[in-house]
Amino acid sequence: MSCDDLDASVGRNRDTLRNLKEILEQGLLEGAFPGAVLLVAQEEEIVIHQEVGLRSVKPKQEPMTKETIFDLASLTKPLATTLAIMKLVDQGKIFLDQSLSEIIGSGSLKEKGSLTPRLLLNHSAGFAAWKPLYSDLVKEKVGERRRILRRRILEEPLAYSPGKECLYTDWGFMILEWIIEEVSGMPMHRFPDDHFYKPMSLKRTFIYTGELPTGFDKAMFAATKDCPLRNRIIRGEVEDDVAYALSGYSGHAGLFATAEDLYALVALLRDHYYGKRDDFLSPEIVREFFRRQDIVEGCTWALGWDTPSPENSSSGKYFSPKSVGHLGFTGTSVWMDLEKDMVVVFLTNRTLTTDDNEKIRAFRPRIHDLIMEELGVSGEGTGG
Repeated sequence: MSCDDLDASVGRNRDTLRNLKEILEQGLLEGAFPGAVLLVAQEEEIVIHQEVGLRSVKPKQEPMTKETIFDLASLTKPLATTLAIMKLVDQGKIFLDQSLSEIIGSGSLKEKGSLTPRLLLNHSAGFAAWKPLYSDLVKEKVGERRRILRRRILEEPLAYSPGKECLYTDWGFMILEWIIEEVSGMPMHRFPDDHFYKPMSLKRTFIYTGELPTGFDKAMFAATKDCPLRNRIIRGEVEDDVAYALSGYSGHAGLFATAEDLYALVALLRDHYYGKRDDFLSPEIVREFFRRQDIVEGCTWALGWDTPSPENSSSGKYFSPKSVGHLGFTGTSVWMDLEKDMVVVFLTNRTLTTDDNEKIRAFRPRIHDLIMEELGVSGEGTGG
């Protein structure tokens, strides 16, 4: 590259960063979130890592930093629970189309015994979207709550015939946690830590278990909620009430990380998908989990991961059909385009304003579209 070409490239990068910071600051003004960290990688290179706004507003305002740790909420599903299931499948300890009756062996599974990990991961296992659980759980002894929750799920009638509809739900991932625990012989929070986070030397990634790991303090975290149930600002503890009742985590929530650590996890999966690595997982396993399953016509879900919707996708209109991603309730998201080799990690604390703050729904596709346009990869996408 000539000096002139290098100067032009640096200039374009500065312009891109300026434009993206402007739209992030616009999101602050619109009230989409109090603070955010955006990380964008293109072809294995982090090209944007930008923070804006505040990580906490009470009792004092504290600025967001690139190193702020976020409650990732439902990103726990793909980057903890699904990771663990991938490993168990890769080890041959379970199979995607094996029944729960064969895996867990409990006589109380009832009609749920014929469900499979594939159906659970694909959100097509028959469970309802959501039902209140917290108020009943907190009445029980702490050590009994996980068992009672599982019994409640088993006793609840299915909302539809498995494999006939696709309905996003936490319940399937609570059952997947049970599978991990039963097959591995250890609590779920330890399995991804032992097999992924520690070997990768991720310093600020962990599953919350009721107290912060040694060396962490609340000032390192983005606050997520002024919680009337707990009568305090939620910061450095899980926001999800059911996970909180279960001593900090479940198969659907409890993972914490920085944007940079989250990117490292996604990049690991990307490298295995491309066949550049095979040390943590076999590439074939990663490709299967990233593949839209088409069990139910029109369902966008792969295995533990979503793919872009034809219309109104949170990824915007430029991510290709060969993309996977996921959202988290607290205002977190990750999208990875496997055709264009793009990764966007977008972490916010949008629930700190209010649980009902839905402004991020319109903001997410806008920023994804601008990223793809500014980096010159706004070719054919999903049309969303």
